[in-house]
This record gives sequence, C-alpha cells and structure tokens, in this order.
Amino acid sequence: MRIITGIARGTKLRTLEGNETRPTAEAVKEAIFSMIQFELEDRRILDLYSGSGQMGLEALSRGAAKATMIDINPEATKIIKENAQKAKLYDKCVVLTTDCRKLMKGLSGKEKYDIIFIDPPYASKTIPGVLADLIKYDLIEENGIVICEDDSKEPYEAEGLRLRRFAKYGRIYVTVLEKTVSEDE
Repeated sequence: MRIITGIARGTKLRTLEGNETRPTAEAVKEAIFSMIQFELEDRRILDLYSGSGQMGLEALSRGAAKATMIDINPEATKIIKENAQKAKLYDKCVVLTTDCRKLMKGLSGKEKYDIIFIDPPYASKTIPGVLADLIKYDLIEENGIVICEDDSKEPYEAEGLRLRRFAKYGRIYVTVLEKTVSEDE
C-alpha cells in the first residue's frame, strides 16, 4: 500500500496486521481520487474509520489543506501518525483515537469539512447513522462531498445530500454524495 500521487508519491504505508482493518484496495482508491481530483486543493478532509490513514494522506499529498483522521483503535492511530510522519505530512494532520459518532457531536458548531471519507468495517452497517449525524451536527461544508465505501449493493441516501455517483469495484461499492444548498439559504 502506497500513496499514489502528489508530493508524497510512492511513500509506502503501514497497516495493522491481521483482519481488524481492511485497507482500501489501490484500484478503488485510484478510482475515488479520479472522481474528486479537481476538488482537493486547499480542502479540509475528515477520514472516519481511518485505519492506516491512507485516504486522508492521499488527499493531503494531492493538495488538501488539512486532514482529521479518526479511528477507535489506538494501534491504528499510532500507525496513522507513523505514516503521516513518513510521508512528511504530519503537520497537516489531526489524528484522534475515539469513536467517530461521539466525536461528531463534539465537533458540532466548531468544524465543517469539504470531503469526508466513511469506510467502516463492512459488517457494522453504520454508514446510515454516520450520514445522519453528519447532517444533524452540520459537519459538511456547502457543496461538500461524502464518500462511502462498503459492500452495500444500493447507494446511500440522506436528507440534504444528493447522489453524485455510485460505482462497483469488484465486491466493493462506492457511494459519492454531495451536500445540496437549499434555495432559501
């Protein structure tokens, strides 16, 4: 696993041993970043269920301004920090060991993000609740993008978000949603 392009191109990244985390396959990561390649410059990233930090670090390598990477597993956040230092991107990172659902409530009114990655363990089926919390706590910037990755054969929906793209890569499905701006705002 490595950073594909940008200022940290080619940096090899560590991941947790075993089956506890499932890094995004390189072909899927490349497809996701192809979808948003012109929307990364100076953006704020939120990488939930970050694992090794590869999605947030890839975004930083490609020009994002800041990445907040969350994982509940302290061993994962230790690896995220190591990967960020190795890629020389640590100064643009906030790495937190916490439950993302609890964190979102605490961020309400304090932070908004331009691009949000949601890639939980597939069996958890937590994406609908996470999407609802992102809306409830107003964490998505106007025209912000939310990218969901899992094994659901149907695209995700949430009030205030419109489906921008739904794609299948082998057994993996990617839903890309965009925050819509209401007429009365």
